[in-house]
Amino acid sequence: MLVFSKTGWFRHPEIPKTNGWLVEMGVREGFKVDVTETAEDMTPARLKEYQVLILNNSNALGEVMKPAQLKAIEDFYKSGHGIVGLHAALVHQTATWPWLTEIAGADFDSDSDFSKVRVHVDPAAKDFAGLKGMPDQFDYSADWHNHTRAVTGLPGFQVLMRVDESTYEPVREYFKARGGKAMGKDHPCAWTHIGGGGRFFYTDLGHDLRSLDTPFGKQFIAAAVRWAAEGGQ
Repeated sequence: MLVFSKTGWFRHPEIPKTNGWLVEMGVREGFKVDVTETAEDMTPARLKEYQVLILNNSNALGEVMKPAQLKAIEDFYKSGHGIVGLHAALVHQTATWPWLTEIAGADFDSDSDFSKVRVHVDPAAKDFAGLKGMPDQFDYSADWHNHTRAVTGLPGFQVLMRVDESTYEPVREYFKARGGKAMGKDHPCAWTHIGGGGRFFYTDLGHDLRSLDTPFGKQFIAAAVRWAAEGGQ
């Protein structure tokens, strides 16, 4: 897999640590992992070496990539490969790269502070490998996004988990002052999409290592990569 972590908007300070964590995961799971923040690496020739592209908090990508580089990623996906988006990968993409919002199903509205919440597993997603051994609902801590819409029911999409907004404050003060909106009862925080030629996975997890470096986080992200790679095998 290739990890891309350049940002066009807010840069999460732990991106370098998360990149390192992903490399360590590759060693543990038997994945080959390369990391880049160079947009010029997004070429058909380079991407054909990989099955999965991980967007590690790489927001506003239309601001940091040229059209040909964005198209190389689109063609990579359309040819049957996978994209895994962590946390801010779905932040400020619509204006300059609407294709990503289309395959992801949503963009960013606002977020919470780091919070422990009650997470509900979608009954139809119990067989997803990353949820193996997890109860129907459990408590987990992360920074949770409010998306521009819920992907529930969209063709080809499967919600994996939802957060219970009654167990935390979904919009932090910074975004309350800027019109940020909670999502309500249907608040997906991880999902998959099979469509457009490839496989797309997204999770709110990944703002920092606290939400990833747990037994569940390790299992969940490793399973996401394997799932995304299935389309390229």
